[in-house]
Amino acid sequence: MRSISTATTLAVLFSSAALSVVAAGSASAASASVYAVGGFVADDAVGRVFVGDAQSGKILAGDYNGNLVDSVDGITEVTDLALSDDGSTLYAAASGNHQIVALDAATLDVKARYTVPTTTGPRHVAVAGGKVWFTYGDQWDGDLGSVDPAGGGTVQVGQFSNHLWGQALLDTDPSRPGLLAVGETGLSTDSMAVLDVSSGTPQQVAYYHGDYSLNSGIRDIDLVPGATQVLVNGAERQAYADGTFTADGAYPAGQDADIAPNGLVAQANGGTVSVYNRDATVPIRTYNTGSNGALTPLAWSPDSSRLFALVGTNSGWVVTPLGNPTLDTPTLTVDAPSTATGGKQLTVTGTLSASTALPAGATLQVTRTDAENPSGKALPDVTVQADGTYSFTDTPQAGGTVTYKVSYAGDSGHAPATASDKVTVSFATPTLTLNNNGKVYDYNKAVTFTAHLGSTYRNRTVEIWANPFGADKPNKLIKTGTVDSGGNISATVYMTRDTDVTAVFKGDTRTAPKTVKSTAYARVSISTAVARYYKTAYIGSTNYYWFHKSTAPLLTTSMTYYKGRKQRFDLQVYYNGAWHSADSEYFPLGTDGKSVVSLDAPGRSGIKARMRSVYVDGTSGDTVNTTTYGSWKYLYFSN
Repeated sequence: MRSISTATTLAVLFSSAALSVVAAGSASAASASVYAVGGFVADDAVGRVFVGDAQSGKILAGDYNGNLVDSVDGITEVTDLALSDDGSTLYAAASGNHQIVALDAATLDVKARYTVPTTTGPRHVAVAGGKVWFTYGDQWDGDLGSVDPAGGGTVQVGQFSNHLWGQALLDTDPSRPGLLAVGETGLSTDSMAVLDVSSGTPQQVAYYHGDYSLNSGIRDIDLVPGATQVLVNGAERQAYADGTFTADGAYPAGQDADIAPNGLVAQANGGTVSVYNRDATVPIRTYNTGSNGALTPLAWSPDSSRLFALVGTNSGWVVTPLGNPTLDTPTLTVDAPSTATGGKQLTVTGTLSASTALPAGATLQVTRTDAENPSGKALPDVTVQADGTYSFTDTPQAGGTVTYKVSYAGDSGHAPATASDKVTVSFATPTLTLNNNGKVYDYNKAVTFTAHLGSTYRNRTVEIWANPFGADKPNKLIKTGTVDSGGNISATVYMTRDTDVTAVFKGDTRTAPKTVKSTAYARVSISTAVARYYKTAYIGSTNYYWFHKSTAPLLTTSMTYYKGRKQRFDLQVYYNGAWHSADSEYFPLGTDGKSVVSLDAPGRSGIKARMRSVYVDGTSGDTVNTTTYGSWKYLYFSN
């Protein structure tokens, strides 16, 4: 209980590279991680590209567009891959458990596992003369072994009569299925050999014991189709005859290569891939793969029509189909407006050009992708004009990003080409209103808030949220539903505090989202009880509480409680025909919402006074309610 005098002033707020199998220039249908490339081959029989991962023990299969379609694990430390002559069987060198693993190329089911009786390897693998050949050994001592799948899986080691330094590289030539090239990779060596394995037992055709007179160490070796040559390190041609090797020309500097069955040479030099006709010095096609400094492994399809590259990027290795290098690659452009209005016609233009003449009347395929057609919608084909230009019109309805993809399927002399452009299409702006903004209500008044939604495309759902003032009361969803036939939806809020009420429309494919807010204000509940009076009686038209002049009135205010809240006690005295303030003072509320104040007895009779309790927004200790005045209580002091 607080006591004040009637004459006193009342002044009391969170490696390794990864391989993503993708089509060049497009997103992948799926992706996987490869941390150490262990073999890379293409297979026309099943239309797949295979990549081994030495670290995870997986083999990944992508289609010829680069999309990941299958994988198999359990191929421990796979280091190399090779295909059977008919492409039906994929052989993997699994050095981790010293096995040659045979897999069905179509399903990646394991057909057989052949254990190699060595403590190192197998490292490299190739198929020639009806057998699977492999190398094994350490960096100082290596050799050649074979598996005979048709002969019950017999495994033989120690197949090379000359000493091998390291786990040698192997290569074959489909046009001469009995030949096998061997290139040593051990320390301090550049030895190599060509072996005839058609009989099942290696016969030496040519052998060179390394003294660095032909090369400076072997990183890559390829048999050259249609010639008695091997290609070393993607650049140096070495002819073999009469049991020896001699220098026989070179391509410009390279690091690695793969030779197509028709003799085309694809050479990698870092991120640059160059394709040469046999013995040429000027490439017919050069690709800048964008590789991040890593060497680009290459693989030709067996029919020589497709070239694939493993490109090193900062986010992983990417299997990139480079297409057919012998075809002219057209340049296709698409130019769409940067912005457009939904429901309004727009025009897309572009050009198709090539260094060699394109067929007259070439047609382009057009696809529109938007929020209503996330998988794309085919639009009518477009004919290219004689000057290489084209145009078409379309009326996009869906708002947001709209992509127009234009494709040329290619022809006998030209590779396919694809290009796209994006348009930002505006959404229709809906009408959304919410009533009761700025209104003030008595404490705990049940107030109906009604949101009105105008026309939209499909979505007719509106959410209504109530966020009472004060950090202790979170924003709460109080109603969600479909508006009625008049576009209205309502929710009831009990106004115990000032409250932000929000209506939310989340939009649809053609209509923009919209949010509106109404702030309504709530008074507090105030009542004051008077005690120690001896009667009530009217003076004029006003009912007074009567006190003896020596009695101190006791005034108990009840107010809606909030932590730290105070009530302002206003006291006025009547004299000279008017009410005059005797000042005001703030008194804290108890946790029960009560504040008890005792007025000192004046000791004089004939005094008229009045008091009231007030909640003042901001100065009563908080800002969660609007200013509220309690009713005056009139006091009269008699004898």
